[in-house]
Amino acid sequence: MARKFIPFTIAAAAAFLTPALAFAHTGVGQASGFMHGFMHPVGGLDHILAMVMVGVFAWQLGGKALWAVPASFVALMAVGGALGISAIPVPFVETGIALSVVILGGLVAFGLRASLAAAAGIVGLFAIFHGYAHGAEMPADASGLGYALGFMLATALLHIAGLGSGALIGRLSEIKGPIVVRSAGGVAALAGVGLLSGVL
Repeated sequence: MARKFIPFTIAAAAAFLTPALAFAHTGVGQASGFMHGFMHPVGGLDHILAMVMVGVFAWQLGGKALWAVPASFVALMAVGGALGISAIPVPFVETGIALSVVILGGLVAFGLRASLAAAAGIVGLFAIFHGYAHGAEMPADASGLGYALGFMLATALLHIAGLGSGALIGRLSEIKGPIVVRSAGGVAALAGVGLLSGVL
């Protein structure tokens, strides 16, 4: 069923979101509210890779994971965002974000299967770090609700782009599709190592 789900909006979301390759944690810009919240996830390579890999991982698992895995990420990212906005300390945020890219990319690259609970738990843990980074970098003059809605919507669109990418590649070739998807996971994992080491 998932392999037949390739609407135009997914392709459009992927085309719109993938060019933003700057690392997101260089400081707070002048924008505020919803748009600043929306641009934070799509303005960073670390966030883009992790969130797209969540979508691809969910596509690989199929079934209920198609909605439950991304939903777990968005829900726990909101918790992390609240912690960041409240300035409640969370250790190793940047390391957790970089590790999320390595591990999620590795899960996709090796085609590892996981139970729905385990998959939701893994992505949920990493979501807290991503959400914390978003919340901690909210401009002082921004609306907290608008900002949170912005980064949650951008995250959901990145997940949809990942689901669409996995489905599109799988549809192109039943044999070669999984290889291409796994290669994309490997590239993401290597980029995560670069983020973790400070090379990227």
